[in-house]
Amino acid sequence: NIVQHRLRQTSRECMAAIASPPGTIMKQLAAPRIDQCIGCHSCAIACARLIHQRLSWSSAGIRIHTAGGLSTGFMAVHCLACDPAPCVAACPTGAFSQRPGGGVVVRKKLCIQCGQCVEACPVDAVSVNRWGEVFVCIHCGRCVEFCPQDCLELAEFGDSMEVRR
Repeated sequence: NIVQHRLRQTSRECMAAIASPPGTIMKQLAAPRIDQCIGCHSCAIACARLIHQRLSWSSAGIRIHTAGGLSTGFMAVHCLACDPAPCVAACPTGAFSQRPGGGVVVRKKLCIQCGQCVEACPVDAVSVNRWGEVFVCIHCGRCVEFCPQDCLELAEFGDSMEVRR
């Protein structure tokens, strides 16, 4: 049907956008206005639906958690684009590979669901659902437009890693 075709097309476009060659401007997800977050999880649902073709918070590359209770606000847990990424070094099959400029690309067909990538991530950005599938932010920015509070942005970084918003 038309919706499924559009979802597959969007997913392919996002994957092509993150596989940029070295020397290009890299985009990375940031949450500079997370203090405005209302905890609606729209970003996580957008990621799960548009990128992973699922409808579950546990199938998203970004997760929203309370920062100690509703009165203390929320925090966005997502890949911080480590370079080198510890999850890549921990993956025994090569399912995780380093993205030029930071972050990772995940080839789910190579994943044996061992969970070593989850344990290796220093910021708890690699998650696993109850079926053992791993999810991590691919810095595509699809979640940004779904945040009603404008908490997220896709910042551009050049070779010298300066921010070019």
